[in-house]
Amino acid sequence: MKDHIESILLDQDDIREICKRLGNQIDEDYQNKNPMLVGLLKGCVPFIGDLGKYITIPIEMEYMDVSSYHGAKSSLEVKILKDLDSPVKGRHVLIAEDIVDTGFTLTKVIQLLKYRGAASVEVVTLLNKEEGRLTKMVPKYIGQEIPNRFVVGYGLDYNQKYRNLPYVGILKQEIYE
Repeated sequence: MKDHIESILLDQDDIREICKRLGNQIDEDYQNKNPMLVGLLKGCVPFIGDLGKYITIPIEMEYMDVSSYHGAKSSLEVKILKDLDSPVKGRHVLIAEDIVDTGFTLTKVIQLLKYRGAASVEVVTLLNKEEGRLTKMVPKYIGQEIPNRFVVGYGLDYNQKYRNLPYVGILKQEIYE
């Protein structure tokens, strides 16, 4: 798999420092708020696991499986494959995402959670790719801004592969074209 990676954007040390910083910010902002941390499957798994280590306030963790991607392209059609098990009415919800790219899927999920009565809905993301954004959605907590390149690893995939890499790398263009 290493020969499919053009370069490494974030190594394990970079990721750990980002998770510590974000965890501290979340601790400060959500004191006494009983937040629900909602991970969007499948890409969030490594990030939410590591981020959770650095959040010291009580949190409830939930998961949703939503999709709008097929291969390297967004279909602009959001499908909920697995919904939350707990109600969000009156709760402060923090969505944990591996990457905010087009913002389309996240905007739809935020709208849904607000419709269901969440007291607040914010986003914490490991990666933010502003270029190519289709919505005005801006995450409250951003780990790292990245260029408009196709990245994989640490939960991020191309056709369900590369999620298991312990770093975030740029996938060579010839792999996904």
